Amino acid sequence: MARIRFPAIALLLLALAAAFVASAAPRLAGREVSIDAADAQQFLEGRFPHRQDVLGGLFEVSVSRPQLALPPGTRLRLDMDLALATAGGTPVPMGRLQLTSALRYDTAQRAFFLDQPRIDDFRPASGSGTLDESSRGLLNAWLADYAREEPLYRIDPTVAALLGGLDVRSAGVRDGRLVVTFNQDIGAAAGAVAPVE
Repeated sequence: MARIRFPAIALLLLALAAAFVASAAPRLAGREVSIDAADAQQFLEGRFPHRQDVLGGLFEVSVSRPQLALPPGTRLRLDMDLALATAGGTPVPMGRLQLTSALRYDTAQRAFFLDQPRIDDFRPASGSGTLDESSRGLLNAWLADYAREEPLYRIDPTVAALLGGLDVRSAGVRDGRLVVTFNQDIGAAAGAVAPVE
């Protein structure tokens, strides 16, 4: 019988810990489901880099390196690197984009989406310059499509199954978490599935 050495055991424990972190569940409390910033960040990183055609394929917007922040207040902040390509060309790095947004929850998709996002800051790759009006217009068109189609976080199907038939009362950012409030208490039904407060 082969003996297991200490480094092998340590690696096994690390793998189990990583699996637990990767499958972290939302927190359920009363009528609310909430997700912390680290879980939402992990979800986002799995969906980037993201490429999307704008203006009928005339331009392609590429975004990478997302960084989500949930500061005090009702709007989240999302920073990302931005590159643009024209007519199938190679993406050209443009700079670092910072946007803020409210939050909406889509019941059918069981996912959080940006709501009324706006570009708050742009740091050009060249170190100088700003967005001109045409570039800002192009980015706003892309941002509207992105907010409509790309989830910021999708709730795990096991937890989402508990939410079937519930109506959403509100969605937003509170105390450093993404929060959706439903019309009924879901905490009791979810005790065995996710951490409940």
